[in-house]
Amino acid sequence: MKNNFWTKLKRPFFVQAPMYDVTDAPFRQMIAKYGKFSPPGGGPDVMFTEFVSADGLLSKGKEILKQHLIFSEIERPIVAQLFGSNPEIIKTACELIIKMGFDGIDINMGCPDKNILKQGAGAELIKNPKLAREIIRGAKEGAGKIPVSVKTRIGYNKNEIEKWLPELLAENPVAITIHARTKKEMSKVSADWTAVARAVEIRNGLKSGTLIIGNGDVKSREEGLARAKETGCDGIMIGRGFFGKPWLLNEDFEPTIEQKLKILLEHTKLFVKIFGANKHFDVMKKHFKAYVSGWPACAGRDGAKELHVRLMGAKNAKEVEKMINKFLISPS
Repeated sequence: MKNNFWTKLKRPFFVQAPMYDVTDAPFRQMIAKYGKFSPPGGGPDVMFTEFVSADGLLSKGKEILKQHLIFSEIERPIVAQLFGSNPEIIKTACELIIKMGFDGIDINMGCPDKNILKQGAGAELIKNPKLAREIIRGAKEGAGKIPVSVKTRIGYNKNEIEKWLPELLAENPVAITIHARTKKEMSKVSADWTAVARAVEIRNGLKSGTLIIGNGDVKSREEGLARAKETGCDGIMIGRGFFGKPWLLNEDFEPTIEQKLKILLEHTKLFVKIFGANKHFDVMKKHFKAYVSGWPACAGRDGAKELHVRLMGAKNAKEVEKMINKFLISPS
């Protein structure tokens, strides 16, 4: 396969996980910028878009959905994640993705959201291996020369990795990300990394060339490297660990409170620059608590809690800037 960037990555590699209305283009650009201060760079090796409905991309509302697929050159290699339950629609959506210039396509087979499950997509596909395989085949046909990967969970209501993973491997996706929890567990329990280790064993036993990526609860580069070593997986995907810490993988950068707030302001302005009125400003507010935490009030200066409450009342980037500047000139 031409254009398969996955095979060129040094292992273990790091991947930024797709999180709806969180890991959008502005946030990914912040991760790319602040993760790469020190050579050879501490940012993720691969980035994923938020997931997007394949059906939606072929509907009248496709232009609205395309804002979830905005990306810049600094985010490469960049993978577009799709969800759906119709192989033909997946195929056509992948053909559209190719024209948008993406480096890869990922099929979401792990989302536990009820609305996604009702469509027969996301984690619901764990119950329907036959359809899951047809979807991978449709995606590969539509994707042409760019690689197709899958992100899934270890099972629906229980660990089903022994039966579920071989079905996926039979279609030879270039990579499979294993979120080490079941659909039922959501994110309410700790990730079971022994399941990732078992996934590697199953892959090796079947002599498959598919890369196995582990996902779940990793909060630092050091922890990711340790998980890769103990499980033998090829890569580590991090999601919530980046929340409020776009510099997460850069071990040489530990920002001060002032630096965190300036990065938050930069992120906020970038959000408005990229989306304008096309995305409600409240979506950006999801990041405020993640950035603004961890310090108490003292000597006339608000603590993180007080500043966060004020920021949540901001209506636009200018108000955020005013609040942050006022905090920064307060006595410390």
